[in-house]
Amino acid sequence: MTAKQRLELTWIGKEQRPRLEPRILLEDPELSYLAAHRVTDNDLFDNRLIFGDNLLALKALEAEFAGKVKCIFIDPPYNTGSAFTHYDDGLEHSLWLSMMRDRLELLRRLLSDDGSLWITIDDNEAHYLKVLCDEVFGRTNFVANVIWQKRYSVANDHKTIAPMHDHLLVYRKSESWQRNLIPRTAEKDRQYRYEDERGIFRPDNYTCNKSVEERPNLYYRIVQPNTGEEIWPSRMSVWRYSPEAHRKNVEEGFVYWGKDGLGRVPAFKRYKHLLRNQGVVPQTIWAHEYAGHNDAARKEVRAVLGSSSLADDFITPKPERLAQRVLEIASNPGDLVLDSFAGSGTTGAVAHKMGRRWIMVELGEHCHTHIIPRLRKVIDGEDPGGITEAVGWHGGGGFRYFHLAPSLLERDGWGRLVINPGFNPAMLAEAVCKLEGFVYAPSETVYWQHGRSTERDFIYVTTASLDHEQLQQLSDEVGPERTLLVACGAFRANVSGYPNLTIRKIPAAVLSRCEWGRDDYSLAIERLPDAPEPEGQRQMALAGV
Repeated sequence: MTAKQRLELTWIGKEQRPRLEPRILLEDPELSYLAAHRVTDNDLFDNRLIFGDNLLALKALEAEFAGKVKCIFIDPPYNTGSAFTHYDDGLEHSLWLSMMRDRLELLRRLLSDDGSLWITIDDNEAHYLKVLCDEVFGRTNFVANVIWQKRYSVANDHKTIAPMHDHLLVYRKSESWQRNLIPRTAEKDRQYRYEDERGIFRPDNYTCNKSVEERPNLYYRIVQPNTGEEIWPSRMSVWRYSPEAHRKNVEEGFVYWGKDGLGRVPAFKRYKHLLRNQGVVPQTIWAHEYAGHNDAARKEVRAVLGSSSLADDFITPKPERLAQRVLEIASNPGDLVLDSFAGSGTTGAVAHKMGRRWIMVELGEHCHTHIIPRLRKVIDGEDPGGITEAVGWHGGGGFRYFHLAPSLLERDGWGRLVINPGFNPAMLAEAVCKLEGFVYAPSETVYWQHGRSTERDFIYVTTASLDHEQLQQLSDEVGPERTLLVACGAFRANVSGYPNLTIRKIPAAVLSRCEWGRDDYSLAIERLPDAPEPEGQRQMALAGV
C-alpha cells in the first residue's frame, strides 16, 4: 500500500464529479437592505446574501473571489440518517461524502493563501471528514480539532453515552496562515491580583515537568533570602531556570517568596505590563461558558425573530459566541468571511457586528423567513442579543441580495440545447465571460470589449451572425497588439484571415462543458436517484486506517 493510498478515503461514486455551470448572480434590489444612515466610518455595505444551491453558488463566486476569502465557517448537514431514511447506510454515507468533497474543493479555491476553514461536525462523520479534508487540503494543513461543549446538561434518558460536544475541524490554506490571539478575559485578568512598586503581577510556577535525570543542571539549591533555608526542587520536577537565570531573576526582583517574604517555595513574578502580548493563545477545548451552547443559540434566534414557530425550525443552531471565537482567531476587521451553509444566518450576523465583510449562501426558504429579518434587525441596531453588547454594536451597514441566474442553455421543443431566451445581452455577455474565464468588464466606449483576461486580451459576445466585413472591421479595430475572442451565433468567413481573432459559435462551442439546466445539487431526498440494489452497497472502506 502506497503512502497516497493510506491518505485516501474511498466510497461508492467517488469518481463521479459534477460538471458545474458557472452561473451568474442577479441582484434583487427589493430584497437588498441598507441602513437608513451611516453609523460609523467603518460601515460595510457590499456584503452578499445569495439564494440558491450552495454548490452552484460557490462555482458562481469562483471567478470573482478565488483566493480572496480569509475565513470560511460552515455548519454542514451532520448526516445523522434522518434525511436518508429510504437509503442503505452505505449509500447514505457515500452521498454525504461526495456532497462534502465537491464543496470542499471549491471552498479551498476561494480561500486566500493566509485563510482558514472551520467546520462544525458531530461524531457521526467527524473522523471521515477529517480524512476527506486531509485529502483536499493536505495533512500538513490540518490545524486542530477543537472540542466545543454544545450542551451543559446531560440527557439522562440517553440509551448509551450522552453526547455533550461537537467537533470543530480547522484547516489552513497554506503555511501563510497566522492565528490571532484571543482577547484576555476578566477571569484571566483576575489572576493578576498581587501588586508591588513595579506593578500588578501573578505568581508563576518556578519548577517544570522535567526530572533530574533529564535536566541535571536544573537541580540545585536556592537559599531563602529571609530565613537562610536551603530549598531544593523535587527530583521529578526540577527548577524551571538555570542557576545563571535564577541569579538574574533575583537581581531584577522577579522572585516572589510570599506576602510576608517567608515562603518555602519561590515563585516567578509575572507582571501584567511586561506581557509580550495582551491576548491568550487559543486552545482546543471550548467550554459552553466560553463559546456558548445550543440552548443559548435557540434563544438568540427566538429573540431576533420574535416568533417561536420560526425559531423552532432550527433544532441546533450555532450560538453567536461560537462564531465570534472563530472570527477572533481567524480574521481581522475588513476581512472577507464566507458561510455556504447559512442556516439561520448566525455567521453573517456575527461577522457584520464584528466589522468583517461577509458572503452567505442558503437554498431553503428560511433565507427569506429567517435570515433576511435577522440581518435587517442587526443593521437597524434592533438586535440586542448574541454578541451585540460584547462588541458594542449599534447598527449600520447593509447587504445585497442575489439569486442564481437560470441555466444559460435550455432545451427547445425539439430537445436541442439553445440559449435561454430569458437572457438579455448583458446577462449573455456575463455568462459567456464566466464560461471562457474572462472578467466581465464591459467598456462604455468600445462595443466589442465585454470582458478581459489580461490587459491585451478581450472577449466580445453577440448572438448575431457575422460576415467577412464585420469580422474584418473587428480585426482592424483590435489591432496587432491585442487579441479578441468572438463568441457569436454564427459566422461566414475563413477564420484564418484574422490572426488576432478567435471565433466560436455559441452555444455549439460550449454544449459539452457543463450539466446544463440542473439547478439543485443538494441532498434533498426527492431529488436523489432511486436506491440501487443492496448488493455491493457496503463496500466502502477507509483505506489504511
